[in-house]
Amino acid sequence: MSADTSKMQAAAIRELCKPLRLPTVAAQAARLAEQAAKEKQSHICFLEALLSAEVEEREQNAVARRIKEAHVPKVKTLEEFDFHSAQHLAATLIRHRSEGGYIGQIEPVLLLARPAPGRLTWRTV
Repeated sequence: MSADTSKMQAAAIRELCKPLRLPTVAAQAARLAEQAAKEKQSHICFLEALLSAEVEEREQNAVARRIKEAHVPKVKTLEEFDFHSAQHLAATLIRHRSEGGYIGQIEPVLLLARPAPGRLTWRTV
């Protein structure tokens, strides 16, 4: 297949994907087709890889959209926490708890926090 033909087919795929709302298929079709040809994969394997990429992209976008809609100010991780500014917390104990070490020891864990501003009562779950 010539380079001009493959470029025209790639452009046609991109245009066909617009009304179907398949942006990842449009973006990755040519690359995955070349990869499938090099690895001598079947058409079904190529289609599976292409659709898997689309599903994965949609799942990532859905997670990002839900976080944005929830108005979460920032996703915080334990690696970003500054244990030097909170010296009353033992870093090793917190890391052990985050890994679920308390589960094997069958010991209760009690977390205390102040209620949110403006809330008059504690919520019980």
